[in-house]
Amino acid sequence: QVQLVESGGGLVQAGGSLKLSCAASGRTFDSYAMGWFRQAPGKEREFVTAINWGGGSMTYYTDSVKGRFTISRDNAKNTVYLQMNSLKPEDTAVYYCAAAPRPSGVIDYEWENSYAYWGQGTQVTVSS
Repeated sequence: QVQLVESGGGLVQAGGSLKLSCAASGRTFDSYAMGWFRQAPGKEREFVTAINWGGGSMTYYTDSVKGRFTISRDNAKNTVYLQMNSLKPEDTAVYYCAAAPRPSGVIDYEWENSYAYWGQGTQVTVSS
């Protein structure tokens, strides 16, 4: 069982930055791929970014955040981060982190069902 707790959300003006953190419980954090998803009011939850297990040498981003968001992980701290720069009002959403156990085959990072554990979410609001 893995418990995930997000933090770092808040209110920021357009063009500003925020850094989200997701702290995980357990001793096998590095065996999980980690992802960030978000859900805006009235919309479906969507994939934002993911990082693979181990050292996190592979990262994946949805097109709308490429060049602005950066995902990273610190396995010594059991924490994954989401650095968000050049924020836009359309980035306003509840942001969730999620943990995906390493599968026997190929993993679809953008598919919610790849992830077995989810945090409670943290609100990010970007004002124009």
